[in-house]
Amino acid sequence: MVDGPGTMTAIGIAAPGGPDMLVPERRAVPRARAGEVLVRVAFAGVNRPDVLQRLGAYPPPAGASDIPGLEMAGEVVALGEAVAGDWLGRRVCALVTGGGYAEYCLARAEHCLPVPEGLSLSEAAALPETLFTVWHNLFERGQAREGETLLVHGGTSGIGTMAIKLGKLFGLTIIVTCGSDGKCDAALAIGADHAINYRTDDFGAVVSALTPAGANVILDMVAGPYTQRNLDCLAEDGRLVTIAVLGGAKAEIDMARLLVRRHTLTGSTLRARPDGFKARLAETIARDVWPYVADGRLRPAMDRIFPLEQAAEAHRRMEGGEHIGKIVLAAGEDQT
Repeated sequence: MVDGPGTMTAIGIAAPGGPDMLVPERRAVPRARAGEVLVRVAFAGVNRPDVLQRLGAYPPPAGASDIPGLEMAGEVVALGEAVAGDWLGRRVCALVTGGGYAEYCLARAEHCLPVPEGLSLSEAAALPETLFTVWHNLFERGQAREGETLLVHGGTSGIGTMAIKLGKLFGLTIIVTCGSDGKCDAALAIGADHAINYRTDDFGAVVSALTPAGANVILDMVAGPYTQRNLDCLAEDGRLVTIAVLGGAKAEIDMARLLVRRHTLTGSTLRARPDGFKARLAETIARDVWPYVADGRLRPAMDRIFPLEQAAEAHRRMEGGEHIGKIVLAAGEDQT
């Protein structure tokens, strides 16, 4: 064990509620246990699950930090047992179960990815949560293949922008839905082939006009009343992958139509999955996706950077819905 520093600034949740419940406080720096590294955080990504946790709707799994934050990037400054000494000083980004909104954060060594030359730490912090989520749900659960058509709801969110970028790298045609003409323009600039303003157009009708056979894969964060509408514009043998239920957890669907068209409904959450699953996913991403990061072809769409102490403002921006891409918090002195 290599010891780290004593205390740190972290963002606590005073009580379930609005953004003002995010309060800077002094905490003891956590000590790395076997297989863990302690990272001096430069930047931490802000994600929708953080907002849900603040509201009291998404509690951390057993054993996880109560500090919000599911991804971060920085320098390894202390090691737990069974971690090789050459980890010290490495610049990494990592998927974590909590604790990212702090000056120091623990991560499993096998859940870390190296920050290559040319990738800023702010960009690195914006990658793990969305990249792990999109890769697993789009290419593993959704079995997306080159030449297929993908429909993504929330095209300018962190997940949506990553789905656009990753989908284009792997040969998909991308259709997205957005809440304004301006966001549609932004999604097209990021790389989407088609963008639909869901406030003014019926996305199902537009998808059917664009591709009469239907979308092969749909990545959905809405659920609820969107579920049957998604199925109606899904191709035969199509896959509907749900990763959030912002529109409601329950849906009524036409099972007879599903049977005839051989649709697959699936979905997943990431935070509570076992360490071994996340390690396998990190290994796959390191092999199949990280080369695109290393050579500069894959970068996150960045929205705005807030100081750590302004986490409440970052949450207000996310809940306001005007952001395009990832919001991050600057937690350390090395803000490059």
